Amino acid sequence: MQAFETTIKDLLIIQPTLFNDSRGYFFESFNEQKFNALTNTQTHFVQDNRAFSSYGVLRGLHFQNNPHSQAKLVTVLKGKVLDVAVDLRRHSSTYGQHFSIELSEENKTQFFVPRGFAHGYVVLSENAEFFYKCDNFYNKASEGGIAFDDADLKIDWQIDLSKAIVSEKDLHNSTLKESQHNF
Repeated sequence: MQAFETTIKDLLIIQPTLFNDSRGYFFESFNEQKFNALTNTQTHFVQDNRAFSSYGVLRGLHFQNNPHSQAKLVTVLKGKVLDVAVDLRRHSSTYGQHFSIELSEENKTQFFVPRGFAHGYVVLSENAEFFYKCDNFYNKASEGGIAFDDADLKIDWQIDLSKAIVSEKDLHNSTLKESQHNF
């Protein structure tokens, strides 16, 4: 397993070590000791979540405010998504910037999104199964969102947004400037 830095501090790409042979492949998808050593954190995941969606489904951009904020380790089990994280840490030199990466069943890449970020993804394949670990339990009273189409963020979702399939709740998220986040 290897960790690669992105253009935003603490946001990491995790690439597992794959063992291929004539029978198929094997890889260790998570090992807490190795993960914490690679990320220089003491992250302890307490909740796993899975979502299945079809092409054009856009989920996000979501976050949970402190003290219920969540770090996430995300991956795709089937299909392909564009995964996006937006830095909401007001003290950060990259506040308001985003980073995106394609995650797929082929590349088996994982994306570590620490606390203090909004997170979302859009399905780029016919369908996709998305899997992520969280280091804190979901708390409805702490949830928040940033508009996926916030003009100031300039996120290229790689699809025609007029055809995106978005939940009613996500259609009403505020812009970053209007957001009530406490990071």
